[in-house]
Amino acid sequence: MTHPLLAAVAVLAAVFILVVATRPARFRIERSIAIAAPPERAFAHVNDFRNWVGWSPWERMDPTMKKTFDGAPAGAGAIYSWAGNSKVGEGRMTIERSEPPAVVGLKLEFLKPWQATNATTFSFVAADGGTKVTWAMEGENRTFGAKAFAVVMNMDKLVGRDFEKGLASLKTLAEGSS
Repeated sequence: MTHPLLAAVAVLAAVFILVVATRPARFRIERSIAIAAPPERAFAHVNDFRNWVGWSPWERMDPTMKKTFDGAPAGAGAIYSWAGNSKVGEGRMTIERSEPPAVVGLKLEFLKPWQATNATTFSFVAADGGTKVTWAMEGENRTFGAKAFAVVMNMDKLVGRDFEKGLASLKTLAEGSS
C-alpha cells in the first residue's frame, strides 16, 4: 500500500507539471512613464548605449562590469556587450531599429547565467507637452524549465520593477538635460 504522504506529493507534482505545461510560452513585459521633455531628449539617452550608464538599473547592480561597444556609435547597428556579476550576467544588445525620435528596437541576447533572446522596444510619443515613454520586452519561454521558472517567479513583477527604476532615472535625466 502506498504511503499517503508519497501519494500527496505525487499528486502535487503532477498538478505542477500540468500547470507548467499549459502555460503560454510567449510573454510581454511593459512599463510606461510620462516625461516633461520633448521625445528627442529621452530618445537620445536610449539610442546611444554609452548613455545607458546614466539611467539603466543594471548599470547600478554591477558598477565594475566589463562593457564593450561595437558597430555604429549610436542607432541601428550599435552593439553593447557586457559581462558582470551574478545579478547582471553576460549578454549583448544590438539596436536593430532606430526611428528618431519615436522608436528604438533592440535584439537582447542573454548568454549567462541562462540563454535567451528577446525583442525590446522603447517608444517615445509626444503627449501633453511632454513624452510618454514605453519600455517593452517580448520573448518566449521555450523550455519546460523556463516555463517552470516563470510559474515560480513573477517575471512581470521582477523585471517590471527594473523597468520602472530605469524609466524613473531616464525621466530625471531627460527632464534635467537642455
